[in-house]
Amino acid sequence: MTEKAPYRGLVVVAIMASMAMIAIEATIVSTAMPQIAAQLGQINLYSWVFSSFLLTQTATTVVFGKLADIYGRKPMVLVGIALFLFASVLAGFAWSMPSMIAFRLLQGVGAGAIQPVAMTVVADLFPGNQRGKVQGYLASVWALSAVVGPLLGSLIIHNLPWAWIFWINVPVGILAALGFILFFHEEKRNRMVSIDILGASLFAISISALMIALTEMETAISGSAILAMVVAVVALAGFIWQERRAEAPMVASDLWLKRPIAFANLAVFFASMSIMGLTTFLPMYVQTVLNGSPLVAGFALTMLLLGWPCGATIASRQFARFGLRPIMIVGSIFIPAGTCLLVLLTPSSSAILAGAGSLIMGFGMGLLNIGALVLTQESVNWSERGSATASNVFSRNLGSTLGAAILGAVLAYGLANSTDGQSIKAEQLRALLNGTGVMMPDAESIRLALQHALHSTFIVMLVFAVLIVPACFFVPKPKVGSKVPQRT
Repeated sequence: MTEKAPYRGLVVVAIMASMAMIAIEATIVSTAMPQIAAQLGQINLYSWVFSSFLLTQTATTVVFGKLADIYGRKPMVLVGIALFLFASVLAGFAWSMPSMIAFRLLQGVGAGAIQPVAMTVVADLFPGNQRGKVQGYLASVWALSAVVGPLLGSLIIHNLPWAWIFWINVPVGILAALGFILFFHEEKRNRMVSIDILGASLFAISISALMIALTEMETAISGSAILAMVVAVVALAGFIWQERRAEAPMVASDLWLKRPIAFANLAVFFASMSIMGLTTFLPMYVQTVLNGSPLVAGFALTMLLLGWPCGATIASRQFARFGLRPIMIVGSIFIPAGTCLLVLLTPSSSAILAGAGSLIMGFGMGLLNIGALVLTQESVNWSERGSATASNVFSRNLGSTLGAAILGAVLAYGLANSTDGQSIKAEQLRALLNGTGVMMPDAESIRLALQHALHSTFIVMLVFAVLIVPACFFVPKPKVGSKVPQRT
């Protein structure tokens, strides 16, 4: 064991604080970004404020997971917090949209270090039959952040300079760093390992280019999207070649292709693709098609945030009794069951049906994610746990990004084919979302077109959700240890 028992609770508090910075970042920035963009200008770069963060976070997750296995968890998580806070301070001083994007890229690098390494620390401190409970706490942090973020963002925008959207991270990050410095003490390891810098670089280039291509293709297939995809494929080929010859590969194929890890990550990947459609398009459906208020739409989505920690809590308390694989299988059934309710939505449906689908999907995600993460961590020893955890986080992030791109394309295609090739203008959609669109002469036709297009996205979501089930059935029955594996 790496830590004295009395300090474990304080380390968990530090982990929750560091994770809260990342969790709240997306919702608080999305709430404030319209006002920020109005001051900075260059609205055409708006989406890149969000994409840049996710791009570097996804590309560096695996790299920092590997470095945590080589140099230890504590140095890497402190590096991540330092980078995140430094970038947050700079973002508050951003003078243009390109500078904001650059600072968000750096923020993403910090997040790429914090999230997988902090989750690995939990695995180091707690045995398998206790770890799920702590992961349930972390799931609650994400759920609470999703609710608090928009409210906090609105309060800051209306009462303080927008820079505080980013500077609010500083006190939280400092407290988290102090918690790790004072209470997390791991054994020093004199481990001389060559770092696969070329492999890490090629991997980062490949994932970054892939995400750029997916982001560009959300609206239309362009020359830049094709070029980015070509770069992604070439860099991926170079990465595979490098990993086959490297003495200490950054991504060890024997780890990623282990049956428990491979299928657990595949299940999480499909689940993240599906849940991205829920968080992105369900509020739009409730407000435009069901003609509900933003409060009702928020309620429907909040059901996801209620179901998720409930599922995580139950999984954490029961997987030692029933096993990880059965918990994952049950979760994999709940997710498509909830998605089916979304597919059944019609313009005459009640928002309660949408909320029920959201609740059931969230419950399934809580069961699945906790089971997949603990199974992944239990399938390796200490020296590979950081890489294994990073592979799980990477699968989630990549699934979210790919899901957003595919479902966005489905929505665009559905709108084009339900309006005789005449696209719905942003002003028309904004009017419906603001509640002023009912006065437009073509409001009903636009609503029906949206219903048709959003229904198509829900069907594709269901396809993703159904694929989770066979992935979980292919997971072998794991053996959950009763105590923390010793370092080797």
